[in-house]
Amino acid sequence: MNDRPRTTSRRTLLGAAALGLAATPLLGSTAFAADRDAEAGIPDGQARGNGGNRPFVTARGGELRIGGSKFRFGGTNCYYLHQQSHYMIDAVLDDAAAMGLTVVRAWAFADGDGRSYRALQPKPFSYDEAAFDSLDYAVHKAGQLGLRLVLPLVNNWPDYGGMQQYVSWFLGLPDDSYGEGTNHDRFYTDANCRKAYRAWAKHVIQRRNRYTGLRYDADPTIMAWELANEPRCRSDKSGATLLGWAREMSAYVKSLAPRQLLAVGDEGFYGRAGDADYPYSDYEGNDWLKLTALPAVDYGTVHVYPQNWGETSGSKPGTDATDWGTRWITDHLADGRALGKPVVVEEFGLQIDAGRDIPDTAARDRAYAAWTEAVRTGGGAGDQFWLLTSRVDDGSFYPDYDGHRVMWNNDPANPTRTTAQLFAAHAKAMSA
Repeated sequence: MNDRPRTTSRRTLLGAAALGLAATPLLGSTAFAADRDAEAGIPDGQARGNGGNRPFVTARGGELRIGGSKFRFGGTNCYYLHQQSHYMIDAVLDDAAAMGLTVVRAWAFADGDGRSYRALQPKPFSYDEAAFDSLDYAVHKAGQLGLRLVLPLVNNWPDYGGMQQYVSWFLGLPDDSYGEGTNHDRFYTDANCRKAYRAWAKHVIQRRNRYTGLRYDADPTIMAWELANEPRCRSDKSGATLLGWAREMSAYVKSLAPRQLLAVGDEGFYGRAGDADYPYSDYEGNDWLKLTALPAVDYGTVHVYPQNWGETSGSKPGTDATDWGTRWITDHLADGRALGKPVVVEEFGLQIDAGRDIPDTAARDRAYAAWTEAVRTGGGAGDQFWLLTSRVDDGSFYPDYDGHRVMWNNDPANPTRTTAQLFAAHAKAMSA
């Protein structure tokens, strides 16, 4: 039994979310869109959003750029856009725009039929066109609001199918995603898994959006593709297996979407053999420096979850979760400069838990202020807190499944009101 800290609590709770609200019936369809556009006098097939009129975000000289200007951003995550109703998509993206956020990260995968969610890829090489309505609409809505999206193509975790679904399809092996990962890691080496992943990536990247009329690869609303959400390979501590897969797939995805950015989507683990500090160790089979240095990778990604990783005073006397997170961020920013690659802190979060250094909202706000300021003053390209949610179809607020929920609603009764205001002010400072 391995007692290393792992990022399981948040992922397990997100699995619970997939069993609940992720099954909300979809609103909208191709027929609905065609009828609505006909009523509005929009010719069939014409681009219906404004996303196609904007320049693409590029990476050059260690910076993200739009045209001749440096692009820096404050943003967020909202994983459920690919599954929910137009009302729920409108609610959260309208809130993101109202806060002044400019980049939202959301899932572009849902693998395997017979689940509580509506699969985009029910079976290998089989795609449910009707199920793409939510993702199409989210891209369309984001473009209308001037937002940019980051879209990972597969999940490391079994939520929404993930890598384990590919392993199950082709090898019939049981899920050990939260264990040693021996079965899970066959995703990276099995020829059929790799072939199906490449086919999925091509299908999504080259699909034509029913609402904008644009192919995804032609829409600058999609700022970046990610190879995976939080990939790791515990069965090969050297990092060679994951690096080889990422080298192959990054070149392939970049060939499909040369005008859009590409990132790995990993958490930033350093992969140092013999280091006892979990995020710096080789436990997960990741080497952030080598992954970020790959020629087709445009920027490095970093996640920050000190509570989940055992970086607290309770688990490690003398350690403070806030201070540890600041150091983790500054380490990666410095290493990104040395690599000549931009760095985005694309997920970060803390739960209110006195036993893990965060006794109340004020303490969490202080931590978030320290982390976002470290990104701003340290030259980070951007940051995206986990996670912004808004209203669901009955008008209530999306449940706080994992203790990281932030809501923009400015009612004084909103327990995350000050946190949302902090992120809004930071986004303004980053864009300035």
